[in-house]
Amino acid sequence: MKILVLNGPNLGRLGQRQPAIYGHTTLPEIVGALRERAAVHGHEILDLQTNHEGVLIDRIERRDYDAIIINPGAWTHYSYAIRDALAASDVRVVEVHISDVSAREDFRQVNVLEGIPAHSVIGKGWVGYLDALDWLIAAR
Repeated sequence: MKILVLNGPNLGRLGQRQPAIYGHTTLPEIVGALRERAAVHGHEILDLQTNHEGVLIDRIERRDYDAIIINPGAWTHYSYAIRDALAASDVRVVEVHISDVSAREDFRQVNVLEGIPAHSVIGKGWVGYLDALDWLIAAR
């Protein structure tokens, strides 16, 4: 199985950006851990982090994967374009958020992706990405 791991705006600065909220683990470290775990099970990780909404949508539309793990970052709260692209992907989608967005600012209470992901992992830190991968492998 090819699993596309997508990360939205500002997530390229993980490890440096607000470590009290997002921790000290960098995105390359997270992707490395995902690659290792996926390989053990015979799966492949494809990944992209971008701060540009259209780039993310273009990547979803390539359709060269079997499942998606996505941390859409701020796009969670307003991007209907990403919602539509994920819905049209016709694969299992797992949404990940490092922090518990439901316990944060009011604007983070809105999730326009709701109903699209088959599963969500919220507020478990970077390990939530591994939980998302494990869920996809088990659901296969």
